[in-house]
Amino acid sequence: MNIFKKTILTVLASLFIIGNVSAEKIKIGTEGAYPPWNSKDASGNLIGFEVELAQELCAIMKYECTIVEQDWDGMIPALVMRKFDAIMAGMSITAERQKTITFSQGYATEPATLAVMKGSNLEGMDTPAAINLDRSSSDVKKALKTITAALSGKTVCTQTGTIHQNFLESGDVGSVNVRTYKTQDEVNLDLTSGRCDVALAAKASFIEYAEASGKAVVTVGPNFSGGAFGGGVGVGIRQSGDDAIGKRDAKLLKDFNKAIDKARKQGIISKLAIKWFNDDVSM
Repeated sequence: MNIFKKTILTVLASLFIIGNVSAEKIKIGTEGAYPPWNSKDASGNLIGFEVELAQELCAIMKYECTIVEQDWDGMIPALVMRKFDAIMAGMSITAERQKTITFSQGYATEPATLAVMKGSNLEGMDTPAAINLDRSSSDVKKALKTITAALSGKTVCTQTGTIHQNFLESGDVGSVNVRTYKTQDEVNLDLTSGRCDVALAAKASFIEYAEASGKAVVTVGPNFSGGAFGGGVGVGIRQSGDDAIGKRDAKLLKDFNKAIDKARKQGIISKLAIKWFNDDVSM
C-alpha cells in the first residue's frame, strides 16, 4: 500500500512539474513588405521565406514565437525599445548596424542589383555578372566606373534606411541623384510609372515583382555583394547587458545560432530558399 501511494505521489509530482514548464515566449519583428523574404497574402497573413524559417527555428529552439509586423524604418528602434525580441526582415549584417544591435550568424545571402524597365538604354550594361566590393580588383574598379557613367544624370530609386541607399550614397558610383521610399512596393511602382530611371534593391525582390505584376522590369549590371552590402542576412538581436533582460538576449543569440546551424545541416534553410527564391541563397 505504501509503495502504491509513493508511486501515485511520484506520478502526480511529475505531472505538476510538466504542467508548469512553459516554452520561452518571444516576438520576432518582420516588415511584411519585402517579398520573397517577407510579405502578406491576400488575407493579410504574414508569409515568405523568413516567416517560415522563423517558425522552423522556433521549433528547433522549442520557443513559442509570435511574428509581428513592423515598418522598416522603425525596425531597429522598436527592437531596442523591446517591442519585440528579434528581427527577421531581410536585414543584412553591416558594421553600421552592429553599432546598435547584434546579429546571429548569417542564414542567407542577399545579392543586390539594379533594375530598369525593358527598353531602357541601361540594358546590356557591360559589367561582370557579380562583383564583391570587398575585393579591390581591376574588374571591380572597371565595373564601378561603368556603373558611375551609366547612372550619371539618372534618378535612382531605393528604399530608405537600407544597404542599397548606403551604397548609392557611399561615393562608390559617384554623386547619384537618389530618391528614397518607405517601402519596396513604392520603389517598384515608381519605377514602372517612369518616375525612376533605375532602381536598386535585392535581386529577388525585382524578380518577384516582375513575375507577380507582369510588368517588364529587368535587372541590369552586376549582382553586388560586400562593402556597403554587408555580410549576409542574419537575425537581429539587442546587444546584451548585465541585467536580466540582457542575459536573456545573450541566451537568445546563442540559441538562434545553434538553431541556424541545425537548420542548415538538416537542409531546412536550403529547402525554404529554393521554395521562395527558386535558388539556394542559404549561407
